Amino acid sequence: MPTRKPEVNQANEFKEIANDFTNPLELIREAISNSFDAKAQSILLNFEVVNVDGEDIFMITIKDDGDGMDEYGLVNFFDLGNSSRRNDPNTIGEKGHGTKVYFNSKKLTVRSIKEGKGITAVMNNIFQTLNRGDIPEYSYEYGPVNFNKGTEITILGYNQSRYGLFTHEQIKDYILWRTKFGSIEKVFDHFENKDVLLHFKGLDSSSFETISFGHFFPKESLSVEKLFEQYPTDSPDYFCKKWIKTGHLPNFPHIKYEAVFYVEGKYVKYDYNKMLRRQGYQPPEGAYIIQDRYGLWLCKDFIPIQRKNDWIVSKGSEYTRFHAFFNCQHFKLTANRGSVENTNHEYLKDIESVVKDIHKNITESDDYSLLDWLETEVKGYTSKAKEKKEFERRKKNAIRQNIAIYKGHKFVEPELESGVYALVTLLNQLEPDLFPFEIIDYNTNTGIDILVKEKNELTLENSRFYYVELKNILQKRFNHSFEYIHSIICWDTDVKDSDEIEDLENKKRRLTIVNPTNDNDYTRYFLDDPKSDRRIVIYVLKDYLKQRLNIDFRPRNSK
Repeated sequence: MPTRKPEVNQANEFKEIANDFTNPLELIREAISNSFDAKAQSILLNFEVVNVDGEDIFMITIKDDGDGMDEYGLVNFFDLGNSSRRNDPNTIGEKGHGTKVYFNSKKLTVRSIKEGKGITAVMNNIFQTLNRGDIPEYSYEYGPVNFNKGTEITILGYNQSRYGLFTHEQIKDYILWRTKFGSIEKVFDHFENKDVLLHFKGLDSSSFETISFGHFFPKESLSVEKLFEQYPTDSPDYFCKKWIKTGHLPNFPHIKYEAVFYVEGKYVKYDYNKMLRRQGYQPPEGAYIIQDRYGLWLCKDFIPIQRKNDWIVSKGSEYTRFHAFFNCQHFKLTANRGSVENTNHEYLKDIESVVKDIHKNITESDDYSLLDWLETEVKGYTSKAKEKKEFERRKKNAIRQNIAIYKGHKFVEPELESGVYALVTLLNQLEPDLFPFEIIDYNTNTGIDILVKEKNELTLENSRFYYVELKNILQKRFNHSFEYIHSIICWDTDVKDSDEIEDLENKKRRLTIVNPTNDNDYTRYFLDDPKSDRRIVIYVLKDYLKQRLNIDFRPRNSK
């Protein structure tokens, strides 16, 4: 039988690899890894937008003082699948795929110097050429470069100049969590890279920031007794304890692992991680919540690769307590370094078993039990403190409340939507003709508050139904659709005459206020839409009750 070797569509492979890095920030990881493999002590990353022939183009500059490249080094840099570091345990790059993320660009320029000899290579129209099904070529020449050591790479039009992720704080967060520069190795007393510095500037920054090598870990906290004494209502949120475990896999004793598990309260995390969203804090672009970042990370080269929180969950979202990393050099990574799933299945089972044993030992330890004790104590203390605080709040609130007496009934000025409903219900009994509708149903679960029908002699089956929305204070952002709203009843309004109100479908209506024309008239409020002849009537109770029924709310203790 005839034989034939399978062929590779080289252009498609280059294109697929260039696009395989789903997060554009992964270029940063690859750049830093290459600099470490080149034994650089200083790395610079600059992100900017430049004008080229009247067009704004995203430009990235990567520079280091590493060993540099010669012609052979350029071959490995530009080729797919070739790597001078393959099977080298002391380097990060091994597949010859990483630098192909640079191919997702218009132009790539590499300047380098090795053993005093400079070389420059340029590749033009990269992604356009790949899209045509061709392999882009690069030209190179020896000659002087404007630095004495290392490599400088300039990338124009990366990611088709979509650069929203490349703000300063997002870049810094990525560096410290997902790259070699944010390596966890120092916690295991590996200090060979401790003096490496990185200088970087994001698109929204006017100056470079210099950061030191290594992932940040917080200091361990005080004893639980001192924590409770210092923070009686939220001491578990300040708890921080470290566990380090190193060893070899039980069924594969030639495979070493190094693991660090921090158990941290949320205020510990908030103190060092400015990217965490929290109440009362305006975080930078790209911020996330604790659940999105924390738990257990599997690492290779001490770089976090993939979270495996299902290995350390015994109840609910307990994993959010952990700031944990498990490093093993036998992990086999996918081409984009996004997963360890290429690892031998038996190795992974053994690693999972070790992780679960570490987790069990931690959660059954005295220190962890003290955290549970601390939470129990705080819960009791907080419940009592909350009761006292709520009692005092309600007492003060009752004293300063505005009230009105009408037909022998005491009305209390509402502070919540539920208070508006209570007031409307009582008014409906005392003054059945005050509103032109009859309340049929009230249900807070639906998001629209009152179902009503027009007052007429028709049966329910033959009547038209509407929604009436209740608000304590009417504001410009309306969290329901205008489509089914008949009326709005509110205690007061922050919206002024001619202001626009926008509903949840981004449809807008303009507030119209019609002042009284005589002593028997009252102020009328409407939401108008020039495209619709249907007006939404607004009853502002603060005005409506005073003008229609002469109900005047005054402080409870006034005479």
